[in-house]
Amino acid sequence: MPRQFRIERDSIGERKIPAEVYYGIQTLRAVENFPVSGLRMDDAFISAYAIIKLAAGRANQELGVLDAQRGDAICQAAREILEGQFRDQFVVDVFQAGAGTSFHMNVNEVIANRALEILGRPRGDYAFLSPNDHVNSGQSTNDTFPTAIHLSALMLWKDLQPILKALISALQRKAREFDSVIKPGRTHLQDALPLRLGQEFQAYARALERSLQHLEHSRQDLLELAIGGSAVGTGVNTQPGYRSRVIRHLRELSGFPVYSATDLREAMASRQAVGNVSGALRSLALELIRLANDLRLMASGPATGLNEIRFPAVQPGSSIMPGKVNPVMAECLNMIAFQILGNDTAVAFAVQAGQLELNVMMPLMAHNLLHSFRLLINFLPVFTRKAINGIQANPKHCRELAEKSAALGTLLNPRLGYLQAAAMVKTSLTTGKPIQQIVRERGLLNDKQIKALFDLERLTREPEA
Repeated sequence: MPRQFRIERDSIGERKIPAEVYYGIQTLRAVENFPVSGLRMDDAFISAYAIIKLAAGRANQELGVLDAQRGDAICQAAREILEGQFRDQFVVDVFQAGAGTSFHMNVNEVIANRALEILGRPRGDYAFLSPNDHVNSGQSTNDTFPTAIHLSALMLWKDLQPILKALISALQRKAREFDSVIKPGRTHLQDALPLRLGQEFQAYARALERSLQHLEHSRQDLLELAIGGSAVGTGVNTQPGYRSRVIRHLRELSGFPVYSATDLREAMASRQAVGNVSGALRSLALELIRLANDLRLMASGPATGLNEIRFPAVQPGSSIMPGKVNPVMAECLNMIAFQILGNDTAVAFAVQAGQLELNVMMPLMAHNLLHSFRLLINFLPVFTRKAINGIQANPKHCRELAEKSAALGTLLNPRLGYLQAAAMVKTSLTTGKPIQQIVRERGLLNDKQIKALFDLERLTREPEA
């Protein structure tokens, strides 16, 4: 059976549209104009736009801008999208026309054609119900797109928060489990004074807690919305009372305590809030890189590396070396974190690229910001479950390394002075003898004094305030 088409018209001309699709002529032009990456906007962004259209539809009905028939159909179509329907109809590439007009019209057309279908009218009957005149009433890409970025980021933040807290809790459990495991510290990747493995894990947990606090702080900026500003922040073509009503509906529909921007011009021209959240994700990524790298170092070997901890084996590590097990979960975490750094760089360039009353690089920042969230949401639970929860310590080996570390010569400074202690460290490194043995052989301390001075448990206690 030959494919069926309908004819749609816009300000440029007319085009044949596949009869079965819900998007329309402006979406088709965007698909043809921007065959760039094959990447589509994140589901959370689609949901955010559906919420915006539903809130605007309700506000416009209350103000009498939309009659009940059209308004109800528009709101029903938006609710259906919010429930997960028609997701395959959002076909515009993430790299598209500036500001996001192409994606915005994709939303308007899908809602319009579904609303027409609900009303028993043919798709494309825009004289009766228009994507621009009805679905988009009182709105502009310029105020809805930044609002959608904020709402979608809030949605993904809500998903990420418990995941990050679970990782922090897992590190804290390991800190308690490894509290009695004494190991050598290392600075500059060289031997340093001992500490407990549990103290290291507690420090990792605290670092991620700080990253979480940074994210929570940056999240507050997302609650301020540009909606109601229309084209340039002056609210042209909106009715009195529209802004307060749409904000009220957005608050109810999203569950977030959003509010209208203090200055709508600033809220539409500046994407500082997006840059702040992306920067917070970058800071988190840097801490995750440090965590992954440290764990990989501590697990190195096992015969020729540090071998202080062991990761659970989740898959064979080599196609040629039998029995080899690699720290694959930490390696994957590194790659994810590197990608987040790249995403943040793209966001930073996009944020500074705003000119006068509008930043037209919003599609780029939306894609990269939400991609960073999505990477963490997808992988951190797996990393926690398959890596952190299963880490085992090698306490005997850790203690042996701590006891023979030449860095223990530091403890002789108050008795012998720095230079003489340094000479003994040099002797230890040359002869391979532990510092304790050299002290004993030279008669500098008796056994009781040596035991007290080199008490590793005492050395790793928290300092007094």
